[in-house]
Amino acid sequence: MSERLRPARLDHRAFAPRTLVPAVLAVVGVLVLGIVIAVGVTHLGFLREGHRSPFVAWTLIAWAVFAGAVLALRFVPPHLVTRIVLGGAVVVGIAALIGPPNTSTDSARYAWDGIVQHAGISPYRHTPQSDVLQHLRPDWLFPDKVHGTCGDVKPRFRGLGDGRLGHCTAINRPDVPTIYPPMAELWFALVRAFVPATAQYLPFQFAGLVVSLGVTVGLLVVLRRLGRPTWWAALWAWSPLVAAEAVTNSHVDVVGAALATAGAVLVAFGRPIWGGIALGAATATKLIPAIVYPALLGRWRSWWAIPVGVVVFGLLYVPYVLTTGPKVLGYLPGYLSEEGYEDGSRFALVAKVLPGDAATIGVGLVVLVAAVLAWRLSDPANPWSGQVFMIGVTFLAVTPRYPWYALLLIPFVVLSGRWEWLALTLAIALRGVWPSVVAYRWWLLAAIAVVLVVTLVRTRREDWLRWRDRLLGRDGARDDAVQRDAVHPERSAGNVS
Repeated sequence: MSERLRPARLDHRAFAPRTLVPAVLAVVGVLVLGIVIAVGVTHLGFLREGHRSPFVAWTLIAWAVFAGAVLALRFVPPHLVTRIVLGGAVVVGIAALIGPPNTSTDSARYAWDGIVQHAGISPYRHTPQSDVLQHLRPDWLFPDKVHGTCGDVKPRFRGLGDGRLGHCTAINRPDVPTIYPPMAELWFALVRAFVPATAQYLPFQFAGLVVSLGVTVGLLVVLRRLGRPTWWAALWAWSPLVAAEAVTNSHVDVVGAALATAGAVLVAFGRPIWGGIALGAATATKLIPAIVYPALLGRWRSWWAIPVGVVVFGLLYVPYVLTTGPKVLGYLPGYLSEEGYEDGSRFALVAKVLPGDAATIGVGLVVLVAAVLAWRLSDPANPWSGQVFMIGVTFLAVTPRYPWYALLLIPFVVLSGRWEWLALTLAIALRGVWPSVVAYRWWLLAAIAVVLVVTLVRTRREDWLRWRDRLLGRDGARDDAVQRDAVHPERSAGNVS
């Protein structure tokens, strides 16, 4: 009988109890996670003062269900994992898509910047409440006041000040120009190019879902090439933080994280030019992705990524410089001052030790030391652990108050297998819904404890000795290993120093 005419054989492995039980638990877990996310998005309303406890409870429940679902997936046979990861990513993403933004109004600014650009106007030139742009204002971004006040349309809407033109606005900081770098502005214009000005939040939410699913697929491909279990991709695909910040609140940081991950992978796999292009675009989306560079520079060829990235960064600014001139930075300098980066007041941990301007200097030194260590200790063919260390230490020093910054960390946790750093993403997520600096310090200290304990337990004596030799330049076999991994990256273990 020909091969085509033979009846297909059932894969009995898929129905064995050892296989079926964890697979069912993982599927049920991710479905429950989708329900938890959907209920929160549709029932909690918009985050505001006096309404934070339900958000904290919802965040903790979502993370607990997420942890259980991933733990079950860990025991699912490899031939089922990819399908479950991708299916779960779609379920979680759709659940996050069914309600409006609930913790941030940033996507309102994204929409406005896109609308302004499609009118042929630089988003850096005028503030949203400028009279010059009055004809561009859609009702959903600038609703009429009710009985002379914006009180009835809060908390998502804010007043324009003194009842000017009788409107309210959904845009935060409406009296200053945009702060976003040029790649972010190009993203805003791209997403809004396919929808009318009357379209509200859904276009950016859908775009965020597409990007986050793209990252999931990319992580699955890279994990396979590295020879590592693909269930690790669920740490991104099913993450409550990704669902909330990449989809529901559709922060542009997901684009920066996607580009930074792609750039790091390309450089590590011996494509520094293409990697530099992606990294330059990532830095021009949100400046923070620049911190993934140091761990990539252990191989001389990889240094090409730096000039290429700088050129791409500069070229992306050119169209806006030509139309706006020196105002192209927008409100970015003012934002950094407002957020306490200049006087050190925003650094929750370092400011307890070094007050005032000394805190800013201290944070700079911590980040510099982390960069040097990431550069010297990372295997250039598998830099993921070095990048997790660099990003994690930077976040611990800077202590961001907005959870969407943590999107950058998660893909490198997946690639490195350093799951303990997810404790830091949870701490930052909790800070986003409960703005207590004292509580945030305790959450960060707990995250540091988790990272230190797990690192000490998993690190062998040989690893400490290898790190010492790399710092002192004694690792004579390193170049040979690097060359082998550059040719055969699939031989690498993935959990690198």
